[in-house]
Amino acid sequence: MKLPIDIDALLRGKTVEWERLEFKKGWNPERVLRTVCAFANDFHNLGGGYVVLGIEEDDGRPVLPPQGLAVDAIDKIQKEMLNLGKTAIRPSYVPQMVPYEIDGRHILVLWAPGGPSRPYRARKSLAKGKNDLVGYIRQGSSTVEARGDDERELMSLAADVPFDDRVNQRAGVDDLSKKLVIDFLEEIGSELAEEADQRTMLELGRQMQLVDGPNEAVFPRNVGLMFFNEEPRKFFPVTQIDVVWFPEGPGGDRFTEKTFSGPLHRMTHDALDYIERSYLTETVIKHPGRAEATR
Repeated sequence: MKLPIDIDALLRGKTVEWERLEFKKGWNPERVLRTVCAFANDFHNLGGGYVVLGIEEDDGRPVLPPQGLAVDAIDKIQKEMLNLGKTAIRPSYVPQMVPYEIDGRHILVLWAPGGPSRPYRARKSLAKGKNDLVGYIRQGSSTVEARGDDERELMSLAADVPFDDRVNQRAGVDDLSKKLVIDFLEEIGSELAEEADQRTMLELGRQMQLVDGPNEAVFPRNVGLMFFNEEPRKFFPVTQIDVVWFPEGPGGDRFTEKTFSGPLHRMTHDALDYIERSYLTETVIKHPGRAEATR
């Protein structure tokens, strides 16, 4: 299994812990369970997050080269996390787990996208006889209990699945373009691009959280159709960007207009490129008696 992000590039960059990323030196079941629960709740609709096991942090930054995990411990951790996801979180939630090697050391990445059955609660303690369930959320780089207004808002998420995470029953997996998916993965430098051509669209859709539902009734999510369908406005009318220019200022009688449509990321890129080429200009004013010009 491959992740839809480049972990090596992520760690080599100026990465710090934040609302979607947490580093753990080793395996602490209770702490990891709480963080996975918080990512599943996706309190601010950022798309969940990643727990990286085997990398220590110093003021939020990863310490490289990593300390790593013992190879024989990785399988044990995955089995324990699978069990915890089914018995210690309600509703059940199991993150995707991907072993990874960096600088010759082994780490384990837990990918926990926002879950479809929010709110999630996890056991506060794994000690025998203690079964209190608590809702956890992320606040900055910390995992905290949801209390007061935060707890009430978390409870309200039960009826508030973000629009882009909802399945679209008017479409099918065939409405997603594998070519657009591969082009996108290559553009963002995802390691998943290396094997995407050998995977079916359904497999890619499952891996990238673009589809949902049991195998006998799989539907694409709205985000998949917006990014990976050549004509998303078939499903979302007036999905377009209109660039309007009033040469005489707002309210003038004369204007030019250009419309962009297509997959969301391509449409946005084309519109910004057009604005940069057509309307962004620089004026240079030179002043007598000084070398610097005003730009």
